[in-house]
Amino acid sequence: MKQTSTRTYPPIWRLLRHGKPYRVQIGSAIAFSICRTLFDLAPPYLIGVAIDVVVQQDTSLMARLGIVDPLTQLGVLSLLTIAVWGLESFSQYAADKLWHTLAQTIQHELRVETYNHLQELELAFFEDHSTGTLLSILNDDINQLERFLNEGAQWLIDFFTRVSAVSISFVLLAPHIAWIAMLPIPVILWGTFAFQSRLAPRYDAVRDQAGHISDRLSNNLSGIATIKSFTAEVYASDRVYIESDAYRRSNQRAISLSVAFQPVLRSMILLGFVLTLYLGGREVLQGRLSVGTYGFMVFIVQDLLWPFTELSEILDAYQRAMASVRRVMGLLDTAIAIPHGHHSLLIKTVRGDVRFNNITFAYNSRHLVLSHLSLHVPAGSTIGIFGATGSGKSTLVKLLLRFYEVQSGHILMDGIDIRDLRLFDLRQCIGWVSQDVFLFHGTVAENIAYGSFNASLDDIIHAAKLAEAHGFIEQLPQGYDTIVGERGQKLSGGQRQRLAIARAILKDPPILVLDEATSAVDNETEAAIQKSLAKITQNRTTIAIAHRLSTLRHADCIYVMDNGKLVEQGTHEQLLAIAGIYANLWTVQSGLSPSLA
Repeated sequence: MKQTSTRTYPPIWRLLRHGKPYRVQIGSAIAFSICRTLFDLAPPYLIGVAIDVVVQQDTSLMARLGIVDPLTQLGVLSLLTIAVWGLESFSQYAADKLWHTLAQTIQHELRVETYNHLQELELAFFEDHSTGTLLSILNDDINQLERFLNEGAQWLIDFFTRVSAVSISFVLLAPHIAWIAMLPIPVILWGTFAFQSRLAPRYDAVRDQAGHISDRLSNNLSGIATIKSFTAEVYASDRVYIESDAYRRSNQRAISLSVAFQPVLRSMILLGFVLTLYLGGREVLQGRLSVGTYGFMVFIVQDLLWPFTELSEILDAYQRAMASVRRVMGLLDTAIAIPHGHHSLLIKTVRGDVRFNNITFAYNSRHLVLSHLSLHVPAGSTIGIFGATGSGKSTLVKLLLRFYEVQSGHILMDGIDIRDLRLFDLRQCIGWVSQDVFLFHGTVAENIAYGSFNASLDDIIHAAKLAEAHGFIEQLPQGYDTIVGERGQKLSGGQRQRLAIARAILKDPPILVLDEATSAVDNETEAAIQKSLAKITQNRTTIAIAHRLSTLRHADCIYVMDNGKLVEQGTHEQLLAIAGIYANLWTVQSGLSPSLA
């Protein structure tokens, strides 16, 4: 069971820990990035040496190293320049390739890991979090990390390498004026980090607003038919405009603060450059500094100070990425409320005996949906559950599938508490046809075979025939290869329901759950499906939930629920004889008196 971390680590530390399996690649990428920057800094050094050769000739630095002839010195410098440029190009190629590969790999694995963790969370989590927000984390935030690893990481390494190398060179070559060039640095750093501390919450707000607009777009696209039918296009467009404008304004608040620091930064850099130019030149005139060293310092001072103009952009990208890290890691830190059991179960050995023993359940600790309910479904029997909307019928099924966890009591399968079973084994034993049928964008055959991915076409067709779906499927443009559209929107409600029944039949589970499985079909089709189900349910535990009492008429036992409790139970004839809730509703639905039924 995954628990929320008890310690709070900085986002960058969390990201580095996540990339631990790639520490060799990360180390290599950092090394090549440092080398690329050092080779990029080499030409100013070589220019300074070249000036020294031209001015001092046989007393130059290279002459002191043993190369006396000035022309030979220039030739050696030319070869060194070619080598430096070649090494820089190779280092840049290697660094770019490593960083891009790492970015794509970590992005891929982080997205898959986050999605897999989402799948482990209970349904209550998805009821409390919008699909748009979760999609924003899985797409936008993880893509933000990829962009940072592609570019931002190299920017940071280049900045610190460049500043460190130039600063050390200044101190070694001209320690008495090195402080002049470095004078603005403390002020620049203080201002940069002060601005960034104010930027962090603004970028958190930007990422949150990105989730809001994703929510709005997801809802609008999912409900496009409702928007059109109620002629609410203008209203829907206005809602998108409001959310998009809020995202724009949120971004603008972050950007306005980010760019405000640039003029101050440039003025401080100008001060350092001018002081180096003037005071360094004075040192040359007074004979305390060589012309070559002065030329190097004037040229390289830009490499010391100019990166600070990009520091705000680097930290800007960093803050955006860290805001995304916080959201992704926050999702990964969400504890799994319904843990896996450790008891394995072979589906072939399952008899299908189900017991609800004194169970009590409430959604999110609200009012009780089920209160001390006990119910026994013998192996191989067919039971019906009937009750008004909100009486807890569907909740029983969701508890059996462990979509939710009971607050008290036990649910047993073949005498084993389902909390002790592996979730995969438990759910493999149950074929569930929900009243809210969900079909995936794909072919008819793919949707029937969903969960039974190795099924042959003959098996798919056989299941479709049992579900009374084969007839309408053959009339579709491409038959079993027809694309059903997102959520099955190209099919009618009854057609979608029959495909869902076929999917459950193909799974061939020892326990079959039909939750309003025929509510969207006409009476003639329902009668045909019921005839097929009579064969399918033989020697199979079946739980049927329905509002149409005709659907439950032939069940071995019918349970009537009211306000989370069982108030009546018995066969169809027994319940009519009781003349209670069931009998009254049978009279209404059949148009007959109980005595004539």
